Amino acid sequence: MTLSQAGIMQPIPAIGRYVFFSLSADAQGDAAVLRQSLQRLAALVDGKRVVAALGTELVQALGAQVPGLRPFPELTGPGVKAPSTSVALCLWLRGNDLGELLQPTRALEKALAPALKISRIVEAFRHGKGPTGHGLDLTGYEDGTENPEGEAAEAAAFASGLGDGMDGSSFLALQQWLHNFDAFDAMPPQEQDHCVGRRRSDNEELDDAPEWAHVKRTAQESFTPEAFVLRRSMPWALHSPSGDKGGLMFAAYGCSFDAFEAQLRRMLGQEDGIVDALFRFSTPVTGSYLWCPPMRNGQLDLRQLGVN
Repeated sequence: MTLSQAGIMQPIPAIGRYVFFSLSADAQGDAAVLRQSLQRLAALVDGKRVVAALGTELVQALGAQVPGLRPFPELTGPGVKAPSTSVALCLWLRGNDLGELLQPTRALEKALAPALKISRIVEAFRHGKGPTGHGLDLTGYEDGTENPEGEAAEAAAFASGLGDGMDGSSFLALQQWLHNFDAFDAMPPQEQDHCVGRRRSDNEELDDAPEWAHVKRTAQESFTPEAFVLRRSMPWALHSPSGDKGGLMFAAYGCSFDAFEAQLRRMLGQEDGIVDALFRFSTPVTGSYLWCPPMRNGQLDLRQLGVN
């Protein structure tokens, strides 16, 4: 029997909506109100069209503990940083068009009231198709290359051997990256390829990629122990009076946060002072660690939190 939320393993959907919730004043100090809201949530989350992820703020408000769940660390490197932002709950809604996500969003919002309220929503989407079939980042480079597959993906993404209520769960590192398209467009094509470490035209890794290329900084097999995660990132875009903005909702699912954090520290140059070239045209503006509970009898399994 599959214990994990199936949407984590499924391919990137055409449309994704990240709905972030914060604790309301009504929930402060009232774990009973929170449990009632989460009981209603559990019945609505199928793990396929809706993937649920809980933050430390919510777990602590319940007076519960999730082994391995911790706040996102605010990390810095030479001239760069990765911020930490608190999130009580994030629901990743998956679909084929934006319209079909409207009613589920409304139903989830009502189910979680009055304990939790929507703080923000990020609209995301699958963009294009790369040379090997994966979607593209808004820079035009293929995203998701060298993701583990099959049993290797399951081993990287899901906890096991921890007991009922934990096995099949996943630890999600979620960052919203904001691209500076003017800075990227100002680079010659060869420099763009060197920043990524791959040719945009065919997605081939460059043999002569510099040490600061993203591919070199995050080669999962180059860490000790190896730092494999399952990436399910999606481009996002927003039109505002100040101009169009866009970037990547980076999502890394792991059996713990250790592999992601090892990659991020190297990207920031904490190991050797070499900063990942992605920071030349993109900036992380959020950073959250969340826990994706397993499934049980077709519903979200919240036994670890004392919610049945």
